Amino acid sequence: MAAPYLWNLQPEVFSFSPLPRWYSLLFASGIVGGYAIIRKMFIREGKPVELLDSLLVYIVVGMMVGMRLGHVIFYQPDYYINHLLEIPMIWKGGYASHGGFLGVIIALVLFVRKNRDITFLWLADRVAIISLFAAGCIRLGNFCNSEIIGRPAAESLPWAVIFTQVDQVPRHPAQLYEAIGYFGLCGLSLLLYYRTRLAEQTGRLMGLIIATGFAWRFFCEFFKEDQVPFEAGLTLNMGQMLSIPFIIGATALALNVQGRWQTAAAASESPKLQTPVRKRRRQKA
Repeated sequence: MAAPYLWNLQPEVFSFSPLPRWYSLLFASGIVGGYAIIRKMFIREGKPVELLDSLLVYIVVGMMVGMRLGHVIFYQPDYYINHLLEIPMIWKGGYASHGGFLGVIIALVLFVRKNRDITFLWLADRVAIISLFAAGCIRLGNFCNSEIIGRPAAESLPWAVIFTQVDQVPRHPAQLYEAIGYFGLCGLSLLLYYRTRLAEQTGRLMGLIIATGFAWRFFCEFFKEDQVPFEAGLTLNMGQMLSIPFIIGATALALNVQGRWQTAAAASESPKLQTPVRKRRRQKA
């Protein structure tokens, strides 16, 4: 029987300096890798590559602000309502990926309002792909930091991990579960983008990515320890409850529900528009 793997990586890359940290490097890797992926898409589709520099700024700012405010609002509002000055102190930690995703959406809306040559859904389809890559890198950073740890696992589990900086309990490496899923979905999304015509139906690729990504997050939450005390005893934790609206809304996008409604509305209106014409023809006859 294999013994649980002992994980004792220090957060700092170098022992003689507090910077850089593994989490920061992996976070940056997600951004740099995502930039490289979307750059190839812009070149492939004849979009101006020079827009990517400003797009990167919009996304990073939106993501950081959203992640921080998401944690403040969804996970620790009772603490931060009495410590308002600590909200901007992002170096102390405390981020929520759901908030980061909302922040990126708002950033994309603001970006396309300034750059009219690109539509929101067109851009969101492609940014959704790189968001999976970035999310996978962030979870690897959480693993390096021995944070967002998994629930206790049987010692006989071949891949059980003991986070020695936390305790001596064999646990599910929930961070790796998420990361592997996100990287796998990113690869599948790239395959759909390059080998199918799904990306030509704006919004559907983004819907598919968001729905499957948050569904995977929902599943992985069952293997995680609670992040905040109030989650104890809840049937679903905060991460799962926040994922449900994303899954529902994204599924509607993937199924092109809004397009079907528009088609149905147009079809219902067409007879009404033709009726006066028929009456005038009869009168002339």
